[in-house]
Amino acid sequence: MDLREVLSRSSLEAAPRLLGCCLVRQTPEGIIKVRIVETEAYHQDDPASHSFRGLTPRTAPMFQAGGRLYVYFTYGMHYALNIVTGSAGRGEAVLIRAAEPLDGVEIMQTNRGIRDIYKLASGPGRLAQALGITDTSLSGKILNKSSIILEPGKVAPGEEIVVGQRIGITKAADQPWRFYIKDNRFVSKAQPRL
Repeated sequence: MDLREVLSRSSLEAAPRLLGCCLVRQTPEGIIKVRIVETEAYHQDDPASHSFRGLTPRTAPMFQAGGRLYVYFTYGMHYALNIVTGSAGRGEAVLIRAAEPLDGVEIMQTNRGIRDIYKLASGPGRLAQALGITDTSLSGKILNKSSIILEPGKVAPGEEIVVGQRIGITKAADQPWRFYIKDNRFVSKAQPRL
């Protein structure tokens, strides 16, 4: 899989293609690696997207060319990690909703303050905390070894992608722009298929 080509696509096209890819972060404690198992697409024509109201200092990374991070603080308590996709000026990103821990599990357990591997990164806030993201300083950074590395991957044979409605939003909540690996125990919340 050519990640540059995936990241140049719209968020709706990129979101399912990011499933199976890995995020790798070098921390002072060691390397953390997770496999993406759940995503949601957002774009500037979507009233649920931060980019819907246009370019602001907060949303500026979403309007850059694909291959950057967009990190935001939500509900006064959680950070969320997004991967910017598409062309510059468009305002698109894919929210990474959940991931399967692969390496650095003990680091993630310390970051989260829990032992249950299935709850380490099963939700956007949990994922960011597991990766040690405690502020928005990575927002706008290019995906690379000084921020977070995105490694190619794919949905394994026998795994199936489920398309569903996004979670935790009130606007455009009925859009089928959530993608996750069926029966994966690390997904934040399963739902009936559309």
